[in-house]
Amino acid sequence: MTDLINLMNDLLWGSILVYLLVGVGIYFTFRLGFIQFRHFGHMFSVLRNSRKSDSSGISSFQALCTSLAARVGTGNMAGVAVALTLGGPGAILWMWTTAMLGMATSFAESTLAQLYKTRDKDGNYRGGPAYYMEKGLGMRWMGVLFSIFLIIAFGLVFNAVQANSISSAMNTAFGFEPLHVGIVIVLLSSSVIFGGIRKIARTAELIVPFMALAYIVIALAVVFINIDKLPAAINLIFRSAFGLEQAAAGGIGYAIAQAMINGVKRGLFSNEAGMGSAPNAAASATPYPPHPASQGYVQMLGVFVDTIVICSATVAIILMSGEYVPHGEITGIELTQRALISQVGDWGSIFVAFAIFFFAFTSIIANYSYAETNLIFLEHNNKKGLVVFRIIVLGMVMFGSLATLPVVWSMADVSMGLMAIVNLVAILLLSGIVVKLAKDYNRQLKAGKLPTFDANDYPELKSQLEEGIWDNNKSQ
Repeated sequence: MTDLINLMNDLLWGSILVYLLVGVGIYFTFRLGFIQFRHFGHMFSVLRNSRKSDSSGISSFQALCTSLAARVGTGNMAGVAVALTLGGPGAILWMWTTAMLGMATSFAESTLAQLYKTRDKDGNYRGGPAYYMEKGLGMRWMGVLFSIFLIIAFGLVFNAVQANSISSAMNTAFGFEPLHVGIVIVLLSSSVIFGGIRKIARTAELIVPFMALAYIVIALAVVFINIDKLPAAINLIFRSAFGLEQAAAGGIGYAIAQAMINGVKRGLFSNEAGMGSAPNAAASATPYPPHPASQGYVQMLGVFVDTIVICSATVAIILMSGEYVPHGEITGIELTQRALISQVGDWGSIFVAFAIFFFAFTSIIANYSYAETNLIFLEHNNKKGLVVFRIIVLGMVMFGSLATLPVVWSMADVSMGLMAIVNLVAILLLSGIVVKLAKDYNRQLKAGKLPTFDANDYPELKSQLEEGIWDNNKSQ
């Protein structure tokens, strides 16, 4: 079984996804006129007005925190350490590149999710790739396929990965038994996920900003302590990315390939741009400005914060600590903990343990919310089915607390890769609509108006949209 998983991993990440992800990112970067660079400041402008919501949706800020809850977790702490160990410091440059290109991809998928969102039986907004595949492309079968991959990846496997990192961190810091840690995670997770999407959003809104800020402050302190080492660390990343560090020993091509593969893989695992996960949160929001593209800007900011800010914080902690050993045996969250201990003392391990606990815990509940939205897509809001699924999710959390990292991580890579391929194909097919919405939004913005979307202005789209959500929006 392990050999089969590794074979699929090599096929997906060794040849298909690396090129597909980077290619789609480049495609949307050009088609949207380098939107992530030209409108970088506008992302923060949208965020300033992101606390508004209504009875059907959560606020844009809550949607951002929910998507960050899923993004910010093991990929930022354990995943960065794995990328450094397997791909060398050069992997970090490719992780950054993936994020910058992925910002345009994230804009596209989140804008589409807002456009094609629906209301469930409880009156809450729901949407995501499965919904725009069904409504925008008329391919429900594609949406079903995506939903199955997402439920396996986020509802089951990724939650096992997050639980695994929590139990490992708690064992390293306090010596707690994985079984006991698993029981606590299950109890806490159940208290939130049985409360539904709004409780998940409120929990993420409270925890994520606080923990992210605390982690960034610690990383900045480490950089300040080692400010003289900063130029050398940056130089090492760039030299390794292009094989210059390995030139004397030969094998430049292999070194570059390993850096690219591990950097892109961990970049996607961390920021999830193009994977089709964050759009599920984006669709749940009541956007302000009231236009689908405004959620594109919000979620684009999420990619930047996740990878360029928080992942870079972990890179700084590890590379400046002296604990990093290329292809060393110490990797994952243990390497991050050791690195911080060497800088700030024993309490560094405790801090990382708590940081990974809160980051990974919020990832578990946010991942579940994504899976729930897609289960509703498949079952049309079957309440009994949701209860059974929640129990299965909690079972996977317990499994992840006890399982070994390599097997669980490999399963995550395969399931993530399959859902990413389906989503990337869909957003490429719908790229014309993304461009149309982006132009409409920015045309109104340049005219000094509040960008507002009205389906009546787009008769070619109106028949694809759920009635009552975008109709007569300008008069409301």
